[in-house]
Amino acid sequence: MKGQRPTSRSHLYRIGFLGAGLLILTSRKAYAMHISEGILPLNWAVLWFAVAAPFVAYGLLRLKKISSTDISFKPLVGLMTAMVFIISCMPIPVPTAGTCSHPCGTGMSAILLGPPISILITAAALLIQALFLSHGGLSTWGANIVSMGVMGSFAGYGTFKALRVLRVNMAIAGFFAGLFADWATYLGTSFMLAEGIKGVDPFMPIFTKISISFIPTQLPLGILEGAMTAGVIVLLAKRRPDLLIKMGVIKAGEVAI
Repeated sequence: MKGQRPTSRSHLYRIGFLGAGLLILTSRKAYAMHISEGILPLNWAVLWFAVAAPFVAYGLLRLKKISSTDISFKPLVGLMTAMVFIISCMPIPVPTAGTCSHPCGTGMSAILLGPPISILITAAALLIQALFLSHGGLSTWGANIVSMGVMGSFAGYGTFKALRVLRVNMAIAGFFAGLFADWATYLGTSFMLAEGIKGVDPFMPIFTKISISFIPTQLPLGILEGAMTAGVIVLLAKRRPDLLIKMGVIKAGEVAI
């Protein structure tokens, strides 16, 4: 049985990267996914790069430290990067906001690997999307990392941990983690867009309009992402609780469900 696990794991890696490759090869139309290229003024774009940089740098340090003692960690991070890439490549255009709604996957990655690694994963996924799919942009890469990576990861991770401390079961904790990670991302995006495009106009009316414009798409998408996150966490808790223990999601002897 031990000899079968690497084969099974390799199949998962192949499926993940095959899906990412198919998305790249079959993409026909570039939507204004994430915060698109050129929307933010230079000063705001630089500011968000400065905010994102220490989080990404710390994620790299964490990856180096953990992988130095666990050779299976980097492949796991690669698989999770492919999953976040695929999940966040499902654009639903929101013309009034100059961007798109989409699920994110950062709540799931933050729960399983922790916010620093989740932010690094998000940065990698966003960079590939900007370079090959015209989703987001290089000038807005920092802003997209902050909204989807930083805000999404910490919202999902914090929600999950808080609910588990309150002894909420795994399914409900996972659901609200995915839900709040998704909605936090779009509150962050709304804030960044409003600050970037408001000029001399008041901030709140523009922020409110952008936030409201996301509701018809992001409300159901957030619920969908919550259900998806809960499903993955519960599946791992039932089938591979040893992985959740290894990744620090639960403690040895703790009731997983």
